[in-house]
Amino acid sequence: MGREWEADPFLVRAGIQAGVAGARSRQASPSPYEAVVHEAALRIRVGGSRTNRRQLEQILERSELANVTVRVLPFDTDDFAGNGYSLLYLHGAVPQLDTIQIDTAHRGEFFGTESHLLQYRRRYERVLATALPPTESRDLIARLARDL
Repeated sequence: MGREWEADPFLVRAGIQAGVAGARSRQASPSPYEAVVHEAALRIRVGGSRTNRRQLEQILERSELANVTVRVLPFDTDDFAGNGYSLLYLHGAVPQLDTIQIDTAHRGEFFGTESHLLQYRRRYERVLATALPPTESRDLIARLARDL
């Protein structure tokens, strides 16, 4: 027999999905994931209204997972601490491994020094302080999806 299954995309996809499901089942608990999304990003219709609605519904679905928190930074915030770029703050049980990734118009940059981590952690905390709570964020996302 051999490896004939590799020629069938359905079987390849099923094999990958089975492997991912197996890996997930071995995890004690999924890693926490927290996202703060600016309201503008939720309103931009890349791909049209139908695509945007599906994206918003997907965010809502994922936000219901126990390890996922989604918060929206509304247009009418009084203290916008962002700088117009995405910020990814990766942190865990070993603080020495914490990393910041910032995507600018021309490149992505990584930072891991203690001073950078402190600076961006403070900025992130300011963003969190002005973001809507998770329930209000989900309500806003659901309303945006319904309005499409």
